[in-house]
Amino acid sequence: MSNQKLFNVAVVGATGAVGEQILNLLDKRNFPIKELKLLSSARSAGTKITFKGQEVTVEEAKPESFKGIDIALFSAGGDVTKALAPHAVEYGTVCIDNTNAYRMDPNTPLVVPEVNIDKVSEHKGIIANPNCSTIQMVAALKPLQDKYGINRIIVSTYQAVSGAGAKAIEEMLRQTRASLDGEAVNPAILPVGSLPVKHQIAFNAIPQIDKFQENGYTLEEMKMVNETKKILDDQTIEVTATCVRIPVVYGHSESVFVELKNNYDLEDVKQLLSDAPGVVLVDDPANQLYPLATEAAGKPEVFVGRLRRDLGHENGLNLWIVSDNLLKGAAWNAVQIAEHIAQA
Repeated sequence: MSNQKLFNVAVVGATGAVGEQILNLLDKRNFPIKELKLLSSARSAGTKITFKGQEVTVEEAKPESFKGIDIALFSAGGDVTKALAPHAVEYGTVCIDNTNAYRMDPNTPLVVPEVNIDKVSEHKGIIANPNCSTIQMVAALKPLQDKYGINRIIVSTYQAVSGAGAKAIEEMLRQTRASLDGEAVNPAILPVGSLPVKHQIAFNAIPQIDKFQENGYTLEEMKMVNETKKILDDQTIEVTATCVRIPVVYGHSESVFVELKNNYDLEDVKQLLSDAPGVVLVDDPANQLYPLATEAAGKPEVFVGRLRRDLGHENGLNLWIVSDNLLKGAAWNAVQIAEHIAQA
């Protein structure tokens, strides 16, 4: 539309994996951009990125970079967000942040558009994108919460190495080749953290994502616990998580047990999920059809299958949930929020 409002948009972390996906989506979705500013660390400044046929030079992200910017999408790490977002807010910028920096801040909405888009209006300059593994789970569970109520969630995740960045992908591929050739593997990246101990990811499963906390859970697991309660707006839901890194490039998979407050009909649940926004039901075990990371990769939806009544609890339900961690788990969720702001 010729009279559509245009926005000055900044992408912080434009040269990273999520930043690249954000730019692809802004282009593909024809987001109403007046001026696009690409920001990164000093190391990546000067890089040229083509957007809609135009070459845009990446600039170093500084507090004054946000002057005149309407919407900024951050995906450059929590420390960068904490350092720059408050300055951006002072300039009147609405910040959509992909990091852990403000997720649990009581004044910051934590938003999954299919679940709680109404929370966007409560922002005070910053809107947080949840953790990738949390996003796909709550998108699938929200329809069940609305109809039956939820008492408890037990989730085990099988998370792609792309969640740990481009270097983790390179390491997995390098280790795979080395293993097949009978050579030394020499792990250097995973698990990500300050400790010198690293583990092989090729042909392996590492039951650690992020740092261990005092309670024995990892930070990734506690993100899922705390964020789920905040997004579903119910602190009484019991949540426990085990997060595992597996040798898959894109797509997080989750085995989820949910104890509902009320009994349910399995066919009704399937219908609910079929009708849920952003959710695709793939549940045909007779033909061996169920969600796969390889088929979810590159797609924005959350895929749900392997639905079955729990054998030990009459209100228990088991699900298998898969989604592209860089798309719905990060870039697409952020762009959805930006589109909501643009249309308001």
